[in-house]
Amino acid sequence: MNPFARTLVAAALLAPLALSGCSNAKKSLGLDRQPPDEFKVVTRAPLAMPPDFNLRPPQPGIARPQEVTPRDSARAALTGVETPMVAGGLSNGEQVLLAKAGADRAIPDIRTVVNRETSALSAEERTFTDRLVFWRAPEEDPGSTVDPEAENRRLRENQSLGKPVTDGRTPTIERREKGFLEGIF
Repeated sequence: MNPFARTLVAAALLAPLALSGCSNAKKSLGLDRQPPDEFKVVTRAPLAMPPDFNLRPPQPGIARPQEVTPRDSARAALTGVETPMVAGGLSNGEQVLLAKAGADRAIPDIRTVVNRETSALSAEERTFTDRLVFWRAPEEDPGSTVDPEAENRRLRENQSLGKPVTDGRTPTIERREKGFLEGIF
């Protein structure tokens, strides 16, 4: 191989290595990643079928009517006053339906009222002595559970002998009741 070819091959091999440290070279070769700015990403309003099919197509460059700007969304989050665009806006038919259903007579703090009433009932049901004597949660009835290994063995034996699967006694694991002081220490 002649010296010129060797120099050319060496330069071709060393050029990417030498240029890999340069940020401008990385950017121009497309090797630099540009993640999106998370503060500039906004969600788009969902597509919806317009109620009137005689609408004209939108003009390029005009803002979409159902689109909420980040400024309006932030203002609604801070002040608690929602603009009609954030609230979703109701049509005349929806307003009439809600009025007929009685939505305008709804109690705004119903959750507080229900919580107050149920907490009063639960406080009456359980006295101090009940909490003192029965400090632990009631345990389940110690029943029986099917022993999976023995049951599998029984089913295979029945299958190999040609017997029905219901033949024989189902093996169980019997649970015993805990002692009085068991689980305390």
